[in-house]
Amino acid sequence: MENFVVCISNEGYPASLESRKIYEVIPDAQAESRHYLRVMDESGEDYLYPEKLFLAVPLPENVRAALHQA
Repeated sequence: MENFVVCISNEGYPASLESRKIYEVIPDAQAESRHYLRVMDESGEDYLYPEKLFLAVPLPENVRAALHQA
């Protein structure tokens, strides 16, 4: 799984997720095995969301590094 995903739907989570926004994925093998992703949401906390709400975004290393610093 990529370190970053784009939200393609915030259905059921309009206060927590913003469609078309890039989110950082926190590695969580147990969550992924159940088709969930742990992401840093609008609250600044990490929560589990259904993986169907996101698409992986392959980014160049320099862009990933800049996003990690932001």
